[in-house]
Amino acid sequence: MSVPTPTARDLAEKIATIKAATHDEQRPEAMAKRARDGKFSARARVDALVDAGSFLETGGLAAPHHDNPWNANLQAPADGIVTGAGNVNGRPVSLVAHDFTVYGGSVGVAGSAKGNRAIERATEAGMPLVMLVEGGGHRIQDGQNSRHFAAGTRVFHLLGMNSGWTPMVVGVLGSGFAGPSNYASMADFVVMLRGRSEMGIAGPALVKAGVGEDISKEDLGGTKLQVDKYGVADLGVETEAEMMDAIRQFLSYLPSNSNEAAPIAEPIPPSIAQDQLIDLVPADQRQTYDVRKVIDAVFDGDSRFELKPTYARNIVTAFARLEGKPVAVLANNPRYLGGMLDAKACEKAARFVALADAYGLPLITLIDVPGFAIGSAAEATGLARRSGRLLFEMAHVTVPRISLSLRKGYGSGYIAMGGGRSFDADYAFAFPTAEICAMSVEGAIDVAFRRDYQNAPDPAARRQELIDETRSRIGAAQAAEGFGIDDVIDPRDTRAVLVKALSSLPARRQFKGPPKRRSISPI
Repeated sequence: MSVPTPTARDLAEKIATIKAATHDEQRPEAMAKRARDGKFSARARVDALVDAGSFLETGGLAAPHHDNPWNANLQAPADGIVTGAGNVNGRPVSLVAHDFTVYGGSVGVAGSAKGNRAIERATEAGMPLVMLVEGGGHRIQDGQNSRHFAAGTRVFHLLGMNSGWTPMVVGVLGSGFAGPSNYASMADFVVMLRGRSEMGIAGPALVKAGVGEDISKEDLGGTKLQVDKYGVADLGVETEAEMMDAIRQFLSYLPSNSNEAAPIAEPIPPSIAQDQLIDLVPADQRQTYDVRKVIDAVFDGDSRFELKPTYARNIVTAFARLEGKPVAVLANNPRYLGGMLDAKACEKAARFVALADAYGLPLITLIDVPGFAIGSAAEATGLARRSGRLLFEMAHVTVPRISLSLRKGYGSGYIAMGGGRSFDADYAFAFPTAEICAMSVEGAIDVAFRRDYQNAPDPAARRQELIDETRSRIGAAQAAEGFGIDDVIDPRDTRAVLVKALSSLPARRQFKGPPKRRSISPI
């Protein structure tokens, strides 16, 4: 007896049944465990991020390979990875979400191909890439097979090629050891869940097997380390909802790709009145202040969005808006280490400068820097190279550059922050409180005039006389007289001056370097 030929409706229903088996509703046990753990599924995370109804999944029917004894009976819906495209704030993004309920979020052969295709789609279409990771990298059942693994993976080549073309975001929503940590290292923005996510080159089990170290996931690569101490991640948040908000906010400052202009928002008056700005930066060099308040008084209200706010706190790296237009703000923070530049601050600042330049955000530096860190401890951090990375990135900037010296502008730190004509800034301004010179006044007197004041009848009085005389020659007015800066401005006029300055500048300038293939970063 012949089997009836299925109708188109029969075939469509069969495919629908197969698809449904991969969805959350058909996997109640796995979803119940997610709920008990206080976490969401991969598809629920995608839905929480994108605009309602905009997600189009691709590769939902992908299945694991069954070609060796270890994977012969694997059942892995969508091969453990959800991919597709959706809109975030009305703009398309390419999405990858690891499904931890499928073999711990590990990526098989088909899943790897899906992830790579999502990156390719981002590059080809010129749209941001968002990866929501939770899992352990390559699936052992496939990876321990040279037939698959000998070819390696194209994922890092694809990510490297996309770098600087479209914004790349990684959200770490659980254990993200191995591959996910490598993805994060190449992303423009990395956000973690405090107390519930970890990153690292290898997880505790592999660390125990490889080097004999017995350590917990949190102590190996938790948020207190990767966000606050090491600076591998840019932000730590408390909930998954906060993570999705942070990703949306980060993307809102950037264009979809480097050939487009950044989106413009409705201007909002600063949260601090302009007439208060003159009192925010004390003239007394020994008195500290919060540079974030200066930023909030100059730029649009509620527009400051900091990257790495808990890492290298002596430097502030923040997106903001000026009359609705996104800008990048790099500011020394005298509340921490006096605002000096150490290795961590240089790394943080250098990467931020590169990010701003890649995506066309004007770079505004607020300078109050006593110089670079000095001494054997500073040298042990590789500061000579890491400070060079900041100088290197400043030399390659093609977006509009404006420097504003608030107070101290000492030595090489002033140069690294783009002060004066150091890196061909479009405009260089200063507050009346600025002091600009080669090194701290007291240090200069002790180096150059120690014998002079030690031989005086009253050494302390002579030393103070030399300090006062030197300080009279390093003020903002003298800097303007020598045309090292363009103007000394009243702090209350800062916003208006910056608006006028940026309105007079093109979005980009031609790179003025020689016709070389590439530059070589110090790091």
